[in-house]
Amino acid sequence: MANERMPGFDTLAIHAGAQPDPTTHARITPIYQTTAYTFDSADHAASLFGLQAFGNIYTRIMNPTQNVLEERVAALEGGTAALAVASGHAAQLITFHALMQPGDEIVAARKLYGGSINQLSQSFKSFGWNVVWADTDDIATFQNAVTPRTKAIFIESIANPGGIVTDIEAIANVAKRAGVPLVVDNTLATPYLCRPFDHGADIVVHSLTKFMGGHGNSMGGVIVDGGSFDWSREGRYPMLSEPRPEYHGVVLHEAFGNFAFAIACRVLGLRDLGPAISPFNAFLILTGIETLPLRMQRHCDNALAVAEWLSDRPDVTWVSYAGLPGDRYHGLARKYVPKGAGAVLTFGVRGGYEAGVAVVENVKLFSHLANIGDTRSLIIHPASTTHRQVPDQHKAAAGAGPDVIRLSVGLEDKADIIADLEQAFAAAAA
Repeated sequence: MANERMPGFDTLAIHAGAQPDPTTHARITPIYQTTAYTFDSADHAASLFGLQAFGNIYTRIMNPTQNVLEERVAALEGGTAALAVASGHAAQLITFHALMQPGDEIVAARKLYGGSINQLSQSFKSFGWNVVWADTDDIATFQNAVTPRTKAIFIESIANPGGIVTDIEAIANVAKRAGVPLVVDNTLATPYLCRPFDHGADIVVHSLTKFMGGHGNSMGGVIVDGGSFDWSREGRYPMLSEPRPEYHGVVLHEAFGNFAFAIACRVLGLRDLGPAISPFNAFLILTGIETLPLRMQRHCDNALAVAEWLSDRPDVTWVSYAGLPGDRYHGLARKYVPKGAGAVLTFGVRGGYEAGVAVVENVKLFSHLANIGDTRSLIIHPASTTHRQVPDQHKAAAGAGPDVIRLSVGLEDKADIIADLEQAFAAAAA
């Protein structure tokens, strides 16, 4: 109905994509732990394999539990369709596989997760894909980096590890002028804090392993199609705009319109490269998403309290958290993440590398590990871990200098979080 009310975010986080199981009437989405599915007839099988009908064939390509997860994330992000995969890195691989040809280029923000920097600059070389770096603090560097070989621009909404808010709209304008899609990693913000499609993005990716799942118990990634990009323009994206020989000449953009990119990622990327999410992990992440609004608000409230406490310490030389009124990115935070600046922040310890390592080694409540987005508070020294493979000259640009400690502030009582940091500083000084 035209006047039907659109459910709110909290309602979508619980209900989007899900219905009681039609056979058992189970209210929670079941774990469909199967590898394959029977066909109604030979004609039914042929129509599925020929993309003339939607349905389940093989769990590497799709699965009913996975399908609910995809519909839910697409609804939360405001996209047209989504594809769940095995990890955040898999989401990036499948995304660029659909966009790139050998010799093509990605313009990427320097402020990225260290693993993404390595994937873009090293692993993608094997495909003949190249990266050109740009500075989110200087939008002109994105424009200057664009060449005729550019096929995408890639940024993070909130950059890991620095917790820096990116000016999505300004970079989206660069992408539009260049005629290329803007791909936004929305892992740190989640759609609860920021919806990049509202600011001009064309594709959103997540590591569902982090805040979306939220409990540190399952790996997953997702690609969300914004449905806004003209894939047939100038023939620059042949996987979507030219006849596909493996599907008897189907042109995906013509056949599937505003969700053609999600289809291409599924039937050309996931089908052949194979990084499928398990039904069990999809189930766990679905369960986590049900409490996403509650968790993210508590994450933000706790992180702001910790950032304020750190800002007053003489043994802390600086704090990077966009939720602080004096932070360089506070204005962007008010525009893009008005509910809060997320759970991840970094700070510099007086004494550099050795002092940073000492603080990390003396926490008790915090867990020292390479992850973010858990219910538990997490800590790491990026220069010696997540960004260890990044060349020294690029560590500082990525927000991972020798004195940097990264926190993913959890859901514990904020007084306990602060008390643990206080004792860790005291132990490190001793």
